[in-house]
Amino acid sequence: MAEENFEQLLDDLRNKKIDHFVITPENFQQFQPIFHSYAYRSQIEGEAQRGGKVIYQLRER
Repeated sequence: MAEENFEQLLDDLRNKKIDHFVITPENFQQFQPIFHSYAYRSQIEGEAQRGGKVIYQLRER
């Protein structure tokens, strides 16, 4: 998955075009710096799953 796709996933999630997305262990190292520099990351939470997958979704208010 290309880096620009990660930012697009974050934007789509924030704009409610999608309700969640999954990052696999293979993509986590590439995704993490993009997530940490994302301006609206405080609105998004990740939930770790077995096997190293992380499901990202909007925080409930």
